[in-house]
Amino acid sequence: MSATVQLAVEGAGEHRPLIITLFGVFVAATLAITVWAGRQTKSASDFYAGGRQFTAFQNGLAVSGDYMSAASFLGIAGAIALFGYDGFLYSIGFLVAWLVALLLVAEPLRNSGRYTMGDVLAYRMRQRPVRTAAGTSTIVVSIFYLLAQMAGAGVLVSLLLGITSDAGKIVIVGLVGVLMIVYVTIGGMKGTTWVQMVKAVLLIAGTLLITFLVLLKFNFNLSDLLGTAASNSGKGAAFLEPGLKYGATATSKLDFLSLGIALVLGTAGLPHILIRFYTVPTAKAARKSVIWAIGIIGAFYLMTIALGFGAAALIKPEAIIAQNPAGNTAAPQLAEVIGGGIGSTGGAILLAVISAVAFATILAVVAGLTLASSSSFAHDIYANVIRKGNATEKEEMRAARWATVAIGVVSIALGALARDLNVAGLVALAFAVAASANLPTILYSLFWKRFTTQGALWSIYGGLISSVVLVLFSPVVSGNPKTSMFKGVDFHWFPLENPGLVSIPLGFLLGWLGSVLGKEEPDKGKYAELEVKSLTGTGAH
Repeated sequence: MSATVQLAVEGAGEHRPLIITLFGVFVAATLAITVWAGRQTKSASDFYAGGRQFTAFQNGLAVSGDYMSAASFLGIAGAIALFGYDGFLYSIGFLVAWLVALLLVAEPLRNSGRYTMGDVLAYRMRQRPVRTAAGTSTIVVSIFYLLAQMAGAGVLVSLLLGITSDAGKIVIVGLVGVLMIVYVTIGGMKGTTWVQMVKAVLLIAGTLLITFLVLLKFNFNLSDLLGTAASNSGKGAAFLEPGLKYGATATSKLDFLSLGIALVLGTAGLPHILIRFYTVPTAKAARKSVIWAIGIIGAFYLMTIALGFGAAALIKPEAIIAQNPAGNTAAPQLAEVIGGGIGSTGGAILLAVISAVAFATILAVVAGLTLASSSSFAHDIYANVIRKGNATEKEEMRAARWATVAIGVVSIALGALARDLNVAGLVALAFAVAASANLPTILYSLFWKRFTTQGALWSIYGGLISSVVLVLFSPVVSGNPKTSMFKGVDFHWFPLENPGLVSIPLGFLLGWLGSVLGKEEPDKGKYAELEVKSLTGTGAH
């Protein structure tokens, strides 16, 4: 452990009761909101879609809360602090992705579905196979995304409590998983939405405060901030230019292209974002909520410049890496330094507040993801495939709650393995899987009249299997002694860290191929009905 990190741990130790108290207040407040909302959750519509009672602004705020995850706050700050310009590419990709969601998906999806992506596909295709495929895909994508949040929670709480052992970090991941299960089973979509709204306000406020303090430190001279960051990083001018992480070799350039495609196309296929469009009363409100979200998220990603480059300028890279190899603790470390320094009361308070906001961020996103996957299991697989449409609302909601527990257990186990990986990189993998399996199927279903059930199945399963297999045999899982999930072994043969460059085109190709090669005739009448419904909202729920 470096001397700087040793000092940080000792300094935090002096103020640990204060840090834990502030942290506990934040967690208790979000739990209280969940319990309050849970008392108002009476029907399936309340549980899955919050009773469709949220306004465009409220939903836009909640979408922002759902989207600005641990990857945005912890992962991007860490990536910028360690890799400069190349780290900021995550911010750009995450933001540009919203244009695809706004222009192609938000309004038609709100008009066409009821609770899940499977509703849209089942409208013009054979119900049971496409609902099974949609449910499976939703659960897999959600678990990939949950990995990132669990990893973020583990390093964050470990920093606050001074836990350095692997066993301690695994226990923390487990506790986060238990909290997540409580949020969803009690609060449903209403509780989750309110928590996401509160968390979005807190995150923007916390980020604004750090941005202001960092800029104040450099007399609001951005050039001075960037120059100091480049000098302190030990990389010089290269820190502010492309190529530090992506560009040294042909493989890294391809990895950058793969990452960019996954980030830009992934948002429109993310299950926990898609279900947010069902919580508003009309398609117009869905479109407006995306516009609100773009504004809020855009402002936040601009401020990641101050978070990441501020950490690079004020903290030595060795101190960031010693605390977490992937840089996930750069933002909380910056809060401590900018609040008054290591060991100061101001530093401890700001560290506690920012860490509590980050933890609330993780809990809100985790709840949204778990809700998306448990809803898809209960509504698509249990109610419409296993029970063939004969399940009561009560039975469906019970199945959703049991699915929440099962998904929570799986996420805890995988999150423990992923605790040393950069959370922004992990989220990029979820984006790649979503863009490979979900996006082609959604776009074909909404806009191509010759799309068939076979095309949907080939697209979902082909995109899902190819992306997951390529991730399993990539350097993310094995082969890199510092950052791989399994250290000390090497079974990787796929050279890229992100599979999007291969799996996303493959998902689109298989959807087209399955439709043109199959013997099934597409139901053009049903497509015409879906087209009218998706564009006008006629008959929408």
